[in-house]
Amino acid sequence: MFATQLKNELLKLFARKRTHIGFGAFLVVQLLILAMLQLPKAKRAFSDLLTSNGYLPAEYYAGLTLGLLIIVFTISLLGGLYVALVGGDVVAKEVEDGTMRMILSRPISRLRLLTVKWIACAIYSFTLMIFLGVTSLLAGTIYRHGFGKLFVFVPQESIFSVFSTGEGLWRYARAVLVLGVVTQIITALAFMFSCCKMKPAAATILTLSVLFVDFVLRNIPYFASFQKYFISYHTACWARTFADVVAWSSIAESLVYLGALGATFWIVGAMAFCARDFKS
Repeated sequence: MFATQLKNELLKLFARKRTHIGFGAFLVVQLLILAMLQLPKAKRAFSDLLTSNGYLPAEYYAGLTLGLLIIVFTISLLGGLYVALVGGDVVAKEVEDGTMRMILSRPISRLRLLTVKWIACAIYSFTLMIFLGVTSLLAGTIYRHGFGKLFVFVPQESIFSVFSTGEGLWRYARAVLVLGVVTQIITALAFMFSCCKMKPAAATILTLSVLFVDFVLRNIPYFASFQKYFISYHTACWARTFADVVAWSSIAESLVYLGALGATFWIVGAMAFCARDFKS
């Protein structure tokens, strides 16, 4: 019965038009970034960065590097917008439409209902990140007719690395999988707000506000000693998998931190939802 309920929840989730907005938006951003990379100044800046460090631009200006560039810029521009949109909508929208009262009239506990909805949202967010990784690599590879070698430059995480094609593909795939995992914290946060008594738009806006404030505070130099207390520091662990020597203990610490925080969000949301009165 649980599998059937999850299947129906996924069908209901992906039947909504807004669920597919993220997939379409990511494709548009990918094409936009590739178009802007054709500009002479953009190519010159990329070439100067590599040549100044002793590398040949022709070897690295290819599918792998462009795919990673697209992911970094897409995450920076859109971040968890579409994950928060779906997570903030999944419970609050049904309450707003009045269908939640009908659902709760059936012999199913509220915790089971929330568990099914949360798993559906988690599957969606993970699928969205995998989609971003796969389509970004395909777009870059088709654009440059090959994978090439991988060049990684993430100033905020102090990462400057180069990898061969084989190693680059492995690093790329691994990073995308980790990105799909760390994105679950956004799902959990949006889901928590969605369980509270508020409109779907309010749940989404609150989620984005928390993430934005967290990101801004983390980038204030005076708060450098508090780095490990910010969500954005731990979600960036996917980028740190590209370091020449990966600090797996630090990445594991970030994943445990995000897992514990996500569980806390879920518990708070479940408590708020179970305490609500849908009869009035």
